[in-house]
Amino acid sequence: MSEPATLEIELISDNILEEEVIFPPGDILSDEPPLESDLHRDQIDLLIRILKLWWRERQDFYASGNLTIYYSPNQKKSEHFRGPDFFVVLGTQKKDRKSWVVWQEDGKYPNVIVEILSSSTTTVDKGLKKQIYQDTFRTPDYFWFHPVTMELQGFHLVDGKYQEIQVTTDGRLWSQQLELYLGVYEGKLRFFTTENQLILSSEESAEQERLRAEQAEERAQRAEREIARLREVLRIQGIDLENI
Repeated sequence: MSEPATLEIELISDNILEEEVIFPPGDILSDEPPLESDLHRDQIDLLIRILKLWWRERQDFYASGNLTIYYSPNQKKSEHFRGPDFFVVLGTQKKDRKSWVVWQEDGKYPNVIVEILSSSTTTVDKGLKKQIYQDTFRTPDYFWFHPVTMELQGFHLVDGKYQEIQVTTDGRLWSQQLELYLGVYEGKLRFFTTENQLILSSEESAEQERLRAEQAEERAQRAEREIARLREVLRIQGIDLENI
């Protein structure tokens, strides 16, 4: 067979394969590069763990980070995809996933996205990604945070355009989707309740309980010492408590 004929068959074959690869397999692996630093990894992990703990009774959300979101209109994993550092999808099933595939999740996009800025990602996070999250994802709440400079900024989608969220007097930003505040505490981006109470991690809760137990034990010991002192005073005065 001549070379042009062979080439024509190969092109036809490629076209057939291209048309066939419309519905990729259900379990598409995430394809995100390694995180830049321990600061970035720890920050993302902290947000995920705390929100899951806070919403531990809920079964209608998905929270993850540094995980690929596939959103190709042609339903191809090779086309359009992004990997937000932290994101939350509401009104979905709470289960583990290898990635977030929009066309396999009833067309749902994240309700909240947080990007952790770095020297190499700041321009993209504030420019291209912000545009995609506004125009394509239509994500209602978008935040970015720099773990070194402590820069924190947030946006809420109003009439299809991001409007900057006003900072409270405490330096926090309100997320309408989470119904929580985001703010900086001890160098980390954290969640706060509507009463401006810090939402604790499991480790912080355990430490708080330990301190409470220690304080209760100290109070009990002081009370016992005081009772013993009073008994001694009465004994010296010749008063027998057992006969009173």
